Amino acid sequence: MNFVDGVLHIESFLAITLGIIVLFLGRRLTQMSYWLKEFSIPEPVSGGILVSILFAILHYVTQIDVSFDLATRDLLLVYFFTTIGINASLRDLFKGGKPLIILLTITIGYMFIQNLTGIGFALMLDQPAVFGLLSGSVSLIGGHGTAIAWAPKIGEQFDLNTAMEIGIASATFGLILASLMGGPIAKYLINKHNLKADEGEKVDVGIQQDSKQTRITSYDFLDAMLAIHICIILGAILNEVVSGLGLDLPLFVSCLFAGILISNLIPASYPRLTGTRWPARKPAVALIADMALGAFLSMSLMSMQLWALVDLAGPIFIILAAQFFIAICIAIFVVFPLMGKTYDAAVVCAGFGGISLGSTPTAMANMSAVAQKYGNSHQAFIIVPLVCAFFIDLANALIIPYFIKMV
Repeated sequence: MNFVDGVLHIESFLAITLGIIVLFLGRRLTQMSYWLKEFSIPEPVSGGILVSILFAILHYVTQIDVSFDLATRDLLLVYFFTTIGINASLRDLFKGGKPLIILLTITIGYMFIQNLTGIGFALMLDQPAVFGLLSGSVSLIGGHGTAIAWAPKIGEQFDLNTAMEIGIASATFGLILASLMGGPIAKYLINKHNLKADEGEKVDVGIQQDSKQTRITSYDFLDAMLAIHICIILGAILNEVVSGLGLDLPLFVSCLFAGILISNLIPASYPRLTGTRWPARKPAVALIADMALGAFLSMSLMSMQLWALVDLAGPIFIILAAQFFIAICIAIFVVFPLMGKTYDAAVVCAGFGGISLGSTPTAMANMSAVAQKYGNSHQAFIIVPLVCAFFIDLANALIIPYFIKMV
């Protein structure tokens, strides 16, 4: 940790330590708050938002900025999606092939609606149309990564000096809204339609709140870690191959597919050094997934520099309010009916809340909170990450240039 020119920079080790503290803080807040618990607000969200507000207050009182080295956070994201791949069953995927196509079609259509909404409200607020595009799929469905990647090009092309700030602000506030909407949407749908999960289905992330204590030994944990590392190594190789073909994918997507390939192509009876079966859908893998996702989201939210977004808050809040309302309507009145009005559909809607305004980890955190309270949905945990971690990036790469030409 060092302090230079009014900036307190927190190194990677201290950053993840603070992230763990923030996660426990969120857990205590959830335990004490009926509202947070009842609406399945993810624990890292409540803790992360509170700490980011405290850092903002520190900035305004002392003029000290706080920045973090987030290299460890990005590694946690790779760990998390690798566990999702390990738990993936192609049998479940093929069984859910139609829901996958339906969700993908809805999401792509929604991306056009999101951009048109942003542009329309920006013009109503006497802002340039490109302001609305930056508050559309560039930053919301695209997230911080897409906003950071496209903002310089958009800013240069349209002579908009604040393009980066608009993109990051929209992505940040969108992430907060996405984290808060998934649980309440699922609760509303589950209660209204009296939906129940399949009994006996083990959760993909964490342990259900009403489950009995699951015994996990040190060798169970290390066996799961070994499997995850094997998949990450294969994923890194796949990522290099894909990059050589001209397709730039995030490493966590390659590791997700590596986990799917190994889990489904190697027979379960194949001899392993550990003397155990491949740990797909075992409690140790679910535990690691829960740890990685919780710490990742805590670190992401606590590191938000809210003080840098205040000047842009007015028009962005109005645009995001409209985006928020439309996202809820589409989840309830389009996604849920077309996905079959089942429990799986309700969990997918929680994930769609994360997709629509936030990011892939937000979608997974929303679904994890719902699954741990009401029961798991393997289908949702397969099709949602495939849609939002893979297909959305490909679709957005075509949709964004189309709207840039249009505005």
